[in-house]
Amino acid sequence: MNDYGSNLELLSENQIEDILKVGLAAQHLAGKRVLVLLPDGTRTAPIPLMFRLLHRHLAGQVAALDFLIALGTHTAMTPEHINHLVGVSDEEWNTTFKNTQVFNHLWELEETFFYCGTISADEVGDISGGMLHQPVEVRINKLVTQYDRVLICGPVFPHEVVGFSGGNKYLFPGISGPEVINLSHWLGALITSYSIIGTSGLTPVRRLINRAASMVPVGKSCIAMVVAPGTNRLAGLYVGTPEAAWEQASALSDQIHIKYMDKPFRQVLSVMPAMYDDIWTAAKGMYKLEPVIADGGEVIIYAPHITEFSYTHGETLAKIGYHVRDYFTKQWDKFKDYPGGVLAHSTHLKGMGTYDPVDGEHPRINVTLATGISEERCRAHNLGYRDPATIDPADFANREDEGILLVPKAGEMLYRLRVPVLSGAAR
Repeated sequence: MNDYGSNLELLSENQIEDILKVGLAAQHLAGKRVLVLLPDGTRTAPIPLMFRLLHRHLAGQVAALDFLIALGTHTAMTPEHINHLVGVSDEEWNTTFKNTQVFNHLWELEETFFYCGTISADEVGDISGGMLHQPVEVRINKLVTQYDRVLICGPVFPHEVVGFSGGNKYLFPGISGPEVINLSHWLGALITSYSIIGTSGLTPVRRLINRAASMVPVGKSCIAMVVAPGTNRLAGLYVGTPEAAWEQASALSDQIHIKYMDKPFRQVLSVMPAMYDDIWTAAKGMYKLEPVIADGGEVIIYAPHITEFSYTHGETLAKIGYHVRDYFTKQWDKFKDYPGGVLAHSTHLKGMGTYDPVDGEHPRINVTLATGISEERCRAHNLGYRDPATIDPADFANREDEGILLVPKAGEMLYRLRVPVLSGAAR
């Protein structure tokens, strides 16, 4: 496994088009109604290029070509944001792309969904290794039933819930009902982000997602992208079934999206780009750095532009706050009725730690927000606070020998220690 950037070759636009042309031909899409699933603006990928290439090679031969943004429970994109996402002007919608539509996944509306079936409690128990034993309804955006083929098009990165993102994850949680979202995220939280992030192969959460995807009554194909670190260009592009394309892409992501460090750091400044507009999404600045922070150390999420914990789940987060996993599991009667996806986000951001009814809660590291969120709200949510005006990221640069790490664009690269160190009390 190489450090990121080693011997990295980027694909040219001609190479991308050739790979895509051959891969699409193998999917036999002529005459079919095709619905393409795209990420929202919280993922780095050359979506405008892919949008135009897909239109160029499919629009003239398929019966319909439309796009659905796999929001999960993220905020719906405005027309202006959609134009930016796909790189299309208002004028072009009336000319070149007049027969193509882009939809938001309206996850909050009950009438959005189609019932695919139920995964039994016994099967969930088998998939989860006994961590969960409950049935789960599988519901998906009913738009997919109006098409002959779903074409997933998205990037693959190390991911805090499933191991590596992409593939069938664009179905669940991308365009799914809350049942699989909550169960899969809580399963990931029980395993812990520390343990599952960047884990290759079929993690328990990936198995659950694949099982749910197998119940969707529409053919599925996948274009899996691997974005070169620090760029918006591709190092890899794979077309095939969601399982096969994802497997190839995740193998490359494993090589180029993980940076190995020789020793842990006592303080990390995670500078979050503008594409993360709340803590719900910017928490990746914690997830991707947790493995290289020393016991008792601190991660500072630096994002002066962020003013909310979550635009969609803020009310629930205000009730439960941010806590280590065992704070929830050891008081389960108190928290069992809260959405598993929100509980998972809470404990993923707080990180590893312990909880005892007598001794209290002891997180392994300290999480500090340097954002537009007030100190009062940070403390009320059980997080640290620092005035972002007191921080100049340049002051954190080139201080690795002092145990201080600056990450200028945090959120997608996973940092790991060459020899992992984790205290027994924090496991």
